[in-house]
Amino acid sequence: MIVIDLQSSVTLEEQIRSAIRQLLAGADAELEAELRAVLRRDDDYASGAKPTCDWDDADARAQLVAGLAADGFACLGVLDGRDLTTAVAQAAELLASVVGQDLEQGEDGRFRIARRVATDRVISTVDPDARHGHKTRARGFDGYKGHVAVDPDSEIITDTVVTPGNAGDASVASNLIDDLLDDERGDDEEATVFGDSAYGTGEFQQHLDDNDISSGCRTQPPSAPAGMFGKDRFTVDLNHDTVTCPAGVTVAIRRGGHGHGMAYFAENCIACPRRSQCTNANPGRRISVNVFEAALARARERQTDPDWQAHYRANRPKVERKLAHLMRRRHGGRRARVRGRPKVDADFNLLAAAANLARLAALGLRFTPTGWAVAA
Repeated sequence: MIVIDLQSSVTLEEQIRSAIRQLLAGADAELEAELRAVLRRDDDYASGAKPTCDWDDADARAQLVAGLAADGFACLGVLDGRDLTTAVAQAAELLASVVGQDLEQGEDGRFRIARRVATDRVISTVDPDARHGHKTRARGFDGYKGHVAVDPDSEIITDTVVTPGNAGDASVASNLIDDLLDDERGDDEEATVFGDSAYGTGEFQQHLDDNDISSGCRTQPPSAPAGMFGKDRFTVDLNHDTVTCPAGVTVAIRRGGHGHGMAYFAENCIACPRRSQCTNANPGRRISVNVFEAALARARERQTDPDWQAHYRANRPKVERKLAHLMRRRHGGRRARVRGRPKVDADFNLLAAAANLARLAALGLRFTPTGWAVAA
């Protein structure tokens, strides 16, 4: 994870005010005058200071939110249908995102902070690409994720990608292994990709299978809620598109438009003697079937092999060690020094290059009469 330099105390009110201020700053004199004409709050939006408010007074804060929202929507109304410059269009898009993601309108017409978390929520007006992320369920961060691919033999970083903090690890996994695709390697060259369970999704496992790359990516076993039967106790027959439960009842899989499916046991659970071991849901047990279910099944079967487990334990920690190398120094990859995903991505790539130079020195890289070589 790459943390941006944001204060966790930045409020929605500050974000809306900052977005309005950026819009006014990017407009020309004529447009700025039109925008200011529709503003109703006693605020010139000139400074970056925190809005004046009694923050301990809930009513005062609610009034501030309503006033800022009204000014924001009034500005957007002025811009509606116009041809805008790039700077104004970007500022207007940011303002629309900020006022639209966390506000809801009550029956009285006033805007209030919504009691929900918006999807892909913009968390900063100075770095709109950043997002909330989670290292664990209990530990979050604001910023970006840095992904690396490492050659396990030389421990050289072969690629890096930076994504917003809310992106899944496997969403960029295929980009990290472009050099391993069939058309990029020799016919006699075998390749294996190692990764933890964050990369062991069905889609990525299928991608590896399609490109004849051996998978060393761990796939999570099916969960068993409250000690009940897990999905692995059910027989999924993809040839006939059916699922059979531990009690021997077989039902058809109902497929959706994207290939994902669900098997409903419903009324079969009512009088089932094993119901207490299987589900406590009133509608009965249901089993989801991923569009990549076959790839997940193959992956789970592979990782039961002791040889597979030995290779996984020997190679995957090398990536964790390399990540530690990237993070350990003061100007390492833990905190972003620039704003915007493209700049953070370039900076992280430069950091990886520096780590590679240090690694090549440790390997004893030297120039010989036949070219560059490392110590034996």
